[in-house]
Amino acid sequence: MKPQNVPAADTEALDAYSRAVSGVAATVLPSVASLAVVTARGQGAGSGVLFTPDGFMLTSAHVVAEATGGEAEFTSGDEARFDVVGADPLADLAVLRVPGASVPPATLGDADTLRIGQLVIAVGNPMGLAGSVTAGVVSALGRSLPVRSGRHVRLIDDVIQTDAALNPGNSGGALADSTGRVVGINTAVAGFGLGLAVPINSTTRYIISELMSDGRVRRAWLGVAGAPTPLPPHLVERLGQRRGLRLVEVVPGSPAAQAGLFLGDVMITAGGRPVRGVQDVQRLMLGPAIGTRLPVTVLRRGALVDVVAVPEPLR
Repeated sequence: MKPQNVPAADTEALDAYSRAVSGVAATVLPSVASLAVVTARGQGAGSGVLFTPDGFMLTSAHVVAEATGGEAEFTSGDEARFDVVGADPLADLAVLRVPGASVPPATLGDADTLRIGQLVIAVGNPMGLAGSVTAGVVSALGRSLPVRSGRHVRLIDDVIQTDAALNPGNSGGALADSTGRVVGINTAVAGFGLGLAVPINSTTRYIISELMSDGRVRRAWLGVAGAPTPLPPHLVERLGQRRGLRLVEVVPGSPAAQAGLFLGDVMITAGGRPVRGVQDVQRLMLGPAIGTRLPVTVLRRGALVDVVAVPEPLR
């Protein structure tokens, strides 16, 4: 029966929305587990997403920090012990292994195809309430989330912002699109009505595969810190690029210093790709960059200068 005083088109749209959300819930819920973790600092909880038939699971690195294992409970009632295969705090991602898991795996999608306003569904275990589903839209894309591991600070780039309700315990759970593909791993509650998720894209797929095979992620290090800065109008017209990265720190003895980069240089390109902010450099600083030649173009005293840096392993 159609609700009174509600136009038929609105009712149909509401029904379509409900069907989409309930369909995703039916698809993704069986693959999401409630995690119980015990460390020297005490007990913790979060969520995890099974994504392979042989028991590999994704969660947030901060959920399993300092832990080697824990207990996973699925919405089917199945319980199993999990082991931490590897964690990367600088991406806030961890891979777990649940031997003998008999639940269906979720399908990973591609967050690079998301659009602002698109429907997304968060599945997890907030406040210990297993199998919770909330829905919302993609509020913004390309956000950055600062994370720290020891003395290293990094920005997780291309973070998904959503208004789907997230609460403590949602971390490590799934953010899915309307087709039921997992496009993000919920990582933080930034404020009232504001949630963030680490995207599933080509960069994080590389990180996930490294964690699965080696238990860690090898990263490269250049030794610079910078801030976005506008480029001169004549360069904007010539390059079609409005911003570069002004270097506010060049670590002495670092690969950047050895290559001849200096404080105040404005990085224009690295590895043949435009550099508009620190995230553009970070995307290049994964394992394959270690020991390889990285061409860098900077603006120095009004002139374009080319140098070649050789990134070293991040220790």
